[in-house]
Amino acid sequence: MATLATSPVTTTTPQRTAIRVSRIERVTPSLFILPAVLVVLFISIFPLLLSLFLSLSRLRFGAGGLQVQFVGLDNYRKLLLGSEQKVLFGTLGSPSVVGWALLALVVLGLVWWIAKGFRARRVPIGRILSSVLLAGLSWLVIATLFADEGRPGTLVVTMLYVFVGIALQYLIGLGLALLCAQQLPGRRFFRVVFLLPMMITPVGVGYLFRMLADTNKGPLMPLWTALGLQDFSWANNAWGARIAVMIGDLWQWTPFMFIVLLAALEGQEVEPVEAAIVDGANSWQIFRHITLPAILPVSATLILIRIIEAFKIIDLPNILTNGGPGTATETLTLYAYRIWRALDIGGSAAIAYILLFLVTFIAMFYVRTLRSRLSVT
Repeated sequence: MATLATSPVTTTTPQRTAIRVSRIERVTPSLFILPAVLVVLFISIFPLLLSLFLSLSRLRFGAGGLQVQFVGLDNYRKLLLGSEQKVLFGTLGSPSVVGWALLALVVLGLVWWIAKGFRARRVPIGRILSSVLLAGLSWLVIATLFADEGRPGTLVVTMLYVFVGIALQYLIGLGLALLCAQQLPGRRFFRVVFLLPMMITPVGVGYLFRMLADTNKGPLMPLWTALGLQDFSWANNAWGARIAVMIGDLWQWTPFMFIVLLAALEGQEVEPVEAAIVDGANSWQIFRHITLPAILPVSATLILIRIIEAFKIIDLPNILTNGGPGTATETLTLYAYRIWRALDIGGSAAIAYILLFLVTFIAMFYVRTLRSRLSVT
């Protein structure tokens, strides 16, 4: 009887020991990683929370030291509704016929997008809110860029650099990648040449294009003289200054698009292309139905990275035009830097958070739209 009473204990003890050992094995990796995770979270979250507090405060430097005064949403109110509103949003005007046509196309597209959500038998609250924000941003862009009396603010100028610049960078980078992916003579040499702009710092690119854009004594002065632009100053013309900044940004970041897309093109499978050639497909059909879907995931990630990075552009407009003429080429980041130098720390932090909200919204909208598109295809 004693043996029967003690037998369950002897049989269950090894099982409990094994369970305890397995739990320790599962927890041990987390314990080793935990210190590094805490350090990374502290480095990432602490500046974020500190900048949030600064955006809700007003800092004053005096003889007695630094005075911090909590002002709530006054910094945001000054930017969105107060004295800095025209700098941030610009001067609105009555859009032209082209502007109204573009706005109508945007509104129709958003209505169709919302209706598509309703057809899925659910209330698309996210789509409705996103559509309202997109319609507001579209109206802001059209009422400042497509109006005679309109003047774009730093927000519109930033979006102009981001969306127009990234579209041109992707198209040119894709074209160069398609050329270098062919069996052409000298393609290895051109691969190296196309990567040279990536080896130059943004400050160096800014000074390089500042020298090239000089119509009086720059190395391209004979060209500007032949074109009748010897007395033209890029920095005195709003659109001329914006185009100069966009060309510099295009030259700097197109190689990044090129090298990633080239790797994606060379990594795609050869069998579908060979089968399409045997079936009599032409080059455009192969590119549209085989090559483009194959590089679409890489392209989506590439464009997302560039969207996040392009919103932080500051070197080129600061060095080329110093944000001028006026604020014609001033981006949100350069605007935050300018008022930071004026010791308006709270206002600079508020602009940084406005930029954070804008980038987060556009990135999430882009990812959700692309995810639905990829799931359909």
